[in-house]
Amino acid sequence: MFDHTILGQVALAYSPVIDRNRAVTATRLTVFPLHQGAHLDAASLLAAVADVWPIGSNSLVWLNVLSESLLQDLMKAQPATNVLIEVPAFMATEPENSEALNTLHANGSVLIIKGRPFKELPREVLPCFKHSLIDLSDERRLDETTGGAGLGSDGTSRSVTLVQSGITTVPEMEASFRRGATAVLGWPIDDVTQSGNTRNADQPTLQAIVQLIDQVHKEADIEVLEGTLKRDPALAYKLLRYINSPAFGLSVEISSFRHAIMVLGYQRLKRWLALLLATASKDPNMRPVMYAAVRRGLLMEELSRLGGSDEMRGELFICGVFSLLDRMFKQPFAELLKTIPVPERVFQALVDGSGPYEPYFRLVKAIEGQALDEIREACDGLLMSAHDINTCVLKALRAAGELDSGAA
Repeated sequence: MFDHTILGQVALAYSPVIDRNRAVTATRLTVFPLHQGAHLDAASLLAAVADVWPIGSNSLVWLNVLSESLLQDLMKAQPATNVLIEVPAFMATEPENSEALNTLHANGSVLIIKGRPFKELPREVLPCFKHSLIDLSDERRLDETTGGAGLGSDGTSRSVTLVQSGITTVPEMEASFRRGATAVLGWPIDDVTQSGNTRNADQPTLQAIVQLIDQVHKEADIEVLEGTLKRDPALAYKLLRYINSPAFGLSVEISSFRHAIMVLGYQRLKRWLALLLATASKDPNMRPVMYAAVRRGLLMEELSRLGGSDEMRGELFICGVFSLLDRMFKQPFAELLKTIPVPERVFQALVDGSGPYEPYFRLVKAIEGQALDEIREACDGLLMSAHDINTCVLKALRAAGELDSGAA
């Protein structure tokens, strides 16, 4: 598993697809070729994708392949129906691609046209597309209030839903939804968390989690920890749901908090309390922020498996999960971390942007930003190969999906 040739030939980045209810409905996986002109195997890419999003599963992945030859091969390879394919508008308008597009559509594949075509699509391929992905800067219907992709003149295109990319602020996002967008690509994290419309995290739950993290950090007696949890039954239930998720891989079901401590130990328990802290907000606009925080933690943890100690893995996980707490709770890290105990190296990365964990943090943000040059630079800073980093990305996304299903 994850031993695929293509992982050494590309760079991977990911972004959430978020609907108007602020739910993450799919993951967009961007595939950058590292060397122009190199042959890239479509079957190898689909095998790597299937390791995370298995054939027949309900989880969806959008493939944004930035190599025309690989995309052509991918269209001929008949991907699984839970793999959505983005097709650039210029390719969709070329008659020589019509047969492949129609075959994909007939076999149940969902296709997304990316960008606004400069000419009308051939009539026979219009029904092939379910979504139209349009960047905000290219949006021509800013004064309209209803959706539609505007791909043809016969009305067929009205069934194509709009997905908006290039969103950087909450007003832009809300305006896109008003115009009929069914989803946005990515999320304006900084603007969401700075907006005066967002609500702080659920304070009683926050206080209970912070108190538990402090008690676990000090290895307090089980009775003390149980007393804290009993004051928040909903929190206790959520913790047990996380621990019993497939991502944790336990062979027995954890039935109580005391049982959890006996089986897991204090350090592994702290990991799940960190996850709960990162999901303490009840504001719908914060759901994608929490999504991002959990994936940061899992990815930083995976990156450390290539040579780090158990202690380093635990600290990098917490560093990633906590990396958006300042936005979620509207406090600077220097203040927030006075009440939440973290290791010194985590403190350096979050408060000062320094220390040994900063290069890992920089790589994760470059992957989220989907900027190839920044990804290359961050990889060089960590002296890691493309194959190793891409393997970590896929393993983290798979673990995140297992967590999501276990906490649902």
